Amino acid sequence: MKHSLYYKFILGYLIFGFLGFVVIATGSSRLMYDHLLEEKTYLLYDEANLIAASYSSVYQGKRQDLNAAYPQLQAVATFLNTEIWVVNRQGIIVVDSDQSSRSGTVIENFDPTAAGNRHYSIGNYYGQFPFDVVSVSAPITGNYNTYGYVLVHLPIYQIQNEANGALNIVYITALVIFVLSLIILLVFTKTVYFPLKRITEGANEYAVGNLTHQIDLKTHDEMGYLAATLNYMSGELNKMEEYQRKFIANVSHDFRSPLTSIKGYLEAMIDGTIPPEMYEKYLTRMIAETERLNKLTQGMLTLNSLDSKGYLSRSNFDMNRVIKDTAASFEGTCDTRDINFDLTFSDNIQMVYADLGKIQQVLYNLIDNAIKFSHNNSTIFIQTSVRYEKIFVSVKDTGIGIPKESVKKIWERFYKTDLSRGKDKKGTGLGLSIVKEIIQAHGENIDVVSTEGVGTEFIFSLPRAVNP
Repeated sequence: MKHSLYYKFILGYLIFGFLGFVVIATGSSRLMYDHLLEEKTYLLYDEANLIAASYSSVYQGKRQDLNAAYPQLQAVATFLNTEIWVVNRQGIIVVDSDQSSRSGTVIENFDPTAAGNRHYSIGNYYGQFPFDVVSVSAPITGNYNTYGYVLVHLPIYQIQNEANGALNIVYITALVIFVLSLIILLVFTKTVYFPLKRITEGANEYAVGNLTHQIDLKTHDEMGYLAATLNYMSGELNKMEEYQRKFIANVSHDFRSPLTSIKGYLEAMIDGTIPPEMYEKYLTRMIAETERLNKLTQGMLTLNSLDSKGYLSRSNFDMNRVIKDTAASFEGTCDTRDINFDLTFSDNIQMVYADLGKIQQVLYNLIDNAIKFSHNNSTIFIQTSVRYEKIFVSVKDTGIGIPKESVKKIWERFYKTDLSRGKDKKGTGLGLSIVKEIIQAHGENIDVVSTEGVGTEFIFSLPRAVNP
């Protein structure tokens, strides 16, 4: 991070500034020079034609002295910072605005058509100047004849100086823009680099196992959203890690107790502490412990299958019939404790669309819990009702109830209230977790209402069958 994104961005910014200057210094300077050259040559060409028109009157008989137009020629030359010649057809300089010794000079190899289709030429004009000039030519005509030419010469360095002056303004403007563009760098640093640096530091903390680290970034943009997502992820991972620790601890505890009992009974039988005539009694206890281990294992396998998707096998069935059959399976247990069932159905037949086997498991766990925590000689109430497209099932007992501080925890895997531990130590703490997983897998909800010392009621919903 230290030598990657941020420094690459700065390097790219500097390269951008350098290339921008190179482009302006080369491309723009050339464009500016060409533009001024075209503009100046057209201006000089127009002036040459005006001067040629004034000199053509001499050859039309309107004026007799060629030098009479000299003051005008000199004024135009001074205004344009040029040198203007009048040349006859033989290439002899007749008039020179500079009043130099060029008057009467013969231009060797003079060719007024040498410029071709262009209206100007660039060079030292047949060796007449020690530096390059841009020259334009206009013919002096009269009586349908060409008598000479007006030549206007402008030093190239004047055009270059003017172009450089204009380019200086461009350079200053580009420099100001480049400096102002530092704002982009500052904005990038504040809104991207620093937040990204914090996020990277947070990711490194998560990588070494510090899932409690929080990325302190409160912006309301993509960076803030990413930081919030990572904070949420770390929180969930931390909860999962804590859950796994508790899960392993609970599994170890619930497996250790029956295994210790079985090991103890077997050692006692081997060393003779338990006499042979009592083997049957303790073997029966060991079978009960193995059944407990089997029940715990089956519950864990059930939860594992519930964690995967697509496991439901839905069909239409009568909820009333399932309730009756499940309640009947507890007849023996209820008879020994004088516990009765009160079944109340809003209709004779109530068809639902769900997984029959899983709903039977839900009812079995809820009724088993109700019996477990009910007093002897009591009643368990099971009711069904219809609301819109849902069928609600209620399982209510009048037992010991659930402590208020434990109501929200009963859905956790392996959770057992202190009352349940004292009442029955055979439970695995997985029953209600399985119930909630099954109901939520159907896209429905289950709620609990409980008062300690009064009783507990579980209410869950199922979708009605579309075509009962």
